[in-house]
Amino acid sequence: MGKENKANAAEIKKVVLAFSGGLDTSVILKWLQDTYRCEVVTFTADIGQGEEVEPARAKAKQLGVREIFIDDLREEFVRDFVFPMFRANTIYEGEYLLGTSIARPLIAKRQIEIARETGADAVSHGATGKGNDQVRFELGYYALQPDIRVIAPWREWDLTSREKLLKYAEQHDIPVEMKKKEGSPYSMDANLLHISYEGRILEDPAQEPEEAMWRWSVSPEKAPDNPEYIDLEFRQGDIVALNGEELSPAPLLARLNELGGKHGIGRLDLVENRYVGMKSRGCYETPGGTIMLRAHRAMESITLDREVAHLKDELMPRYAELIYNGYWWSPERRMMQTMIDASQAHVNGWVRVKLYKGNVIVVGRDSKTDSLFDPHIATFEDDQGAYNQMDAAGFIKLNALRMRIAANLRNRK
Repeated sequence: MGKENKANAAEIKKVVLAFSGGLDTSVILKWLQDTYRCEVVTFTADIGQGEEVEPARAKAKQLGVREIFIDDLREEFVRDFVFPMFRANTIYEGEYLLGTSIARPLIAKRQIEIARETGADAVSHGATGKGNDQVRFELGYYALQPDIRVIAPWREWDLTSREKLLKYAEQHDIPVEMKKKEGSPYSMDANLLHISYEGRILEDPAQEPEEAMWRWSVSPEKAPDNPEYIDLEFRQGDIVALNGEELSPAPLLARLNELGGKHGIGRLDLVENRYVGMKSRGCYETPGGTIMLRAHRAMESITLDREVAHLKDELMPRYAELIYNGYWWSPERRMMQTMIDASQAHVNGWVRVKLYKGNVIVVGRDSKTDSLFDPHIATFEDDQGAYNQMDAAGFIKLNALRMRIAANLRNRK
C-alpha cells in the first residue's frame, strides 16, 4: 500500500465486505484483516444465483468473522429493481438486458444499511480495476452514504492472478474447495435475471462459445419440436400472473426462466463497450427476461399513446446507459423512473406468446379496460363513417409542404 492508504488503514476499525465465500472474497477477507488490522463484517446476498449461500457463513466463521449477514433479497431484487427496469423496455447497445448491472445497486444499498447497523466505517468489494462493477458498487455507496470509506483490494494489492490468489490462500490457511481450485473455464455471474460468462475462450471474439458452457438453456436445435403457449397478465406494466396463476415477482421470473430455458430462449453473444473504456466480449442467458421484454412491448402496443411510446423509446438508451454505468441512485435515473412509471398506469391486460426453438412469438394481446385499439376505425371493411378517408389528403399535403418548397427551390436552379 502507498503512504496515503497506510494512513487511512489506521483509521478504519470495521469494514463490511460483500462476501461470496469463493476464492477471491475469502482471500480479500484475510487480506483486509492483515492489511487494515480491522474487524470484517461479511454480507452475502441471495439474489437467485442458484448456489448455496449458507457455506459462506461457515467460511466466514472459520476465518474469524463475528458479524455475518446472509440475506434473501430475491423478492426485493425482482420487485424493486428488475421490474422497474423492464417497464422502460431497457436494453443496452441494442441487445444486453443488463442482468449484472441491475443487481449491483441492490447489493450496494444493503451493504450501506449493514454498515450503519454495525457501526462500520468502510465497505469493500471484490470487483477488479478493469471492470464495470467497481464503478457500479462505488457510485452506489457514495450516493447512499457520501462519507463512506471504500476499499477495493484489486486496486491496491499485488495478487494479480489466480495463481497468486491460490498461493496466498495456501500460505494463510484459507480453505479453498477443490472445485474452486480447478475453476470454471469462464468468469460467471448469476442472479434471478441472468447468468453471464466471460474470459478464456470468449476473449477471442472470433471463437464460437462451447455448447457445454450454457447452464440455463438448451440449444434451439435441441429444444422441443412442439411450441408452448403461455398467457401473461399485466398490471400497471408488471407481470402479475402466468397462465392465470398469480405469482409474486421472484417466483414468476424463476418460472419464466424455466420455460424460456426449456425452449432455448435468451442466449446472447455480445461485444459491449464497458464504461471504463474497453470493449469486452460476454455471453449471457436471460430466458425469462427475454420473454418479459417481448410481452411487455406487446402489452404497450395496444395501451400506450403513440407519442408516449415513441418518447419512451427515445429515452430508453439513456436510461439503459445510466443503469449499465452504475447511476441507479442518481437523480436523473430517479426522475426518468417517475416518468416511466407514470406511463404504465394503463398498461393492463394480457399477452399470449408462443415459445418455440429460441423464439418468443407474440400471438395475441388484449386489454378490456385500457386498449386504444379501435377495430371500428382500423378495419379494412366498411367502418360506417368512423374514419373519413378524405381527411388524409389535407394531412398529407400539410406534411409534404416543406419538401415541396425545397423541391421547387431546387428546380429553379
